[in-house]
Amino acid sequence: MTRNEDAEFDRYAKDYRDLHAESVRISGEAPDYFARYKVREVARLSAFARVDNAEPEILDFGCGVGGTTPHFSELFPGARLHGADVSEESLALAKDRHADIAKFTCFDGDRLPYPDASFDIVFTSCVFHHIEPDHWPASMRDILRVLRPGGEFFFFEHNPWNPLTRKVVRECPFDEHAVLLSARRATTLIRDAGFSRTRTRYTMFFPRSLAALRPTERFLGALPIGAQYFIQAHG
Repeated sequence: MTRNEDAEFDRYAKDYRDLHAESVRISGEAPDYFARYKVREVARLSAFARVDNAEPEILDFGCGVGGTTPHFSELFPGARLHGADVSEESLALAKDRHADIAKFTCFDGDRLPYPDASFDIVFTSCVFHHIEPDHWPASMRDILRVLRPGGEFFFFEHNPWNPLTRKVVRECPFDEHAVLLSARRATTLIRDAGFSRTRTRYTMFFPRSLAALRPTERFLGALPIGAQYFIQAHG
């Protein structure tokens, strides 16, 4: 799946939160802010969040230490949550913190250990830049395989055109081998895998020092200058 990503992230697992916090310090925010930001966007756009008593099956692909798990639990209160990752050490930490609200599974990076059409929502955040580029198409196809027909896929990644993002990635220890992909390239990968109805939005335009401007971000999503972007697609 990656350049020995399982071993690499096992090495960083215990210090991941501190390293992540240091890498995003320039934003003025802690990692939890970004985790909640993304899950909040999913909840804002997902059809399942607008259905009373919905109980969607949700997969966090590349869940790491489970940073998004409590936010999915809060914003999708009826959901059955799952996390998959190649790093056993990261999953051990996720289980210690969130085993009561999610089920975490280690996989080999080639094929997700779930039957076809298992999930209503698949979410992935800043994972693909750790995957070998020649494996991107296979990973996309496998995500589509486990997504139910009509299900929703939310793909978040760093925006390589944002200079501050590139600085953060360049200085982050666990991003040493990162290969950033543009929104255009990611959209092509997603469509080629067989997803439909893709929609791209850029996000995270303002640091904490300019937090008063953040309510405007929802109207700036077409501008390719945000620190990250996400693509919503359907199975």
